[in-house]
Amino acid sequence: MTAAASSDADLIAAHAAGDPHAFSELVRRHRDRMWAVALRTLRDPDEAADALQEAFISAFRAAAGFRAESQVTTWLHRIVVNACLDRMRRRQTRPTVPLPEAGPGEPVSPRDAMAERETRLVVQAALNELPEEQRAPIVLVDVEGYSVAETAQLLGIAEGTVKSRCARGRAKLAKVLGHLRNQGADANVPVNDVQVQQGRQLEER
Repeated sequence: MTAAASSDADLIAAHAAGDPHAFSELVRRHRDRMWAVALRTLRDPDEAADALQEAFISAFRAAAGFRAESQVTTWLHRIVVNACLDRMRRRQTRPTVPLPEAGPGEPVSPRDAMAERETRLVVQAALNELPEEQRAPIVLVDVEGYSVAETAQLLGIAEGTVKSRCARGRAKLAKVLGHLRNQGADANVPVNDVQVQQGRQLEER
């Protein structure tokens, strides 16, 4: 069986047994998804790249202890999220870095594209203002689509804690972004796929 045809668990086992190519294949499969998680959590490409590198180094070293109690992707997500949270804690005292403007070039529909870009910048800035304990579960549940149970496992906290932190984070986002929601009946506020819903029930998901 070739590396490309092997399951994730097989690759982990092969890596632990000394296969020099198995872990590289695992990284190739999941790098893009893990990068998206890191970037959405940290909101800084340089920080995300560093966190992802740290996470894969940690995974490389810890792979021999993988016990298949969860899926390999869940295991990798947990390592990436933990690496991101570590970096967030280390940079807590640093000033917020302004989000960069889009590159040069005129959009096909200037007014619509500009309004969408400005809206996304406002939303991203609002997400940046959330405490890390609220941002991480919101990214996992609302952006990545994980269930409350899966998010609790990834973050190592109780399901009720995930629900309450998501609820508090959504409430803050809804307050900050309320003016965007009221711009029109057809207004759609993108939160990098997070839909801020006032009154969303804690039991959801």
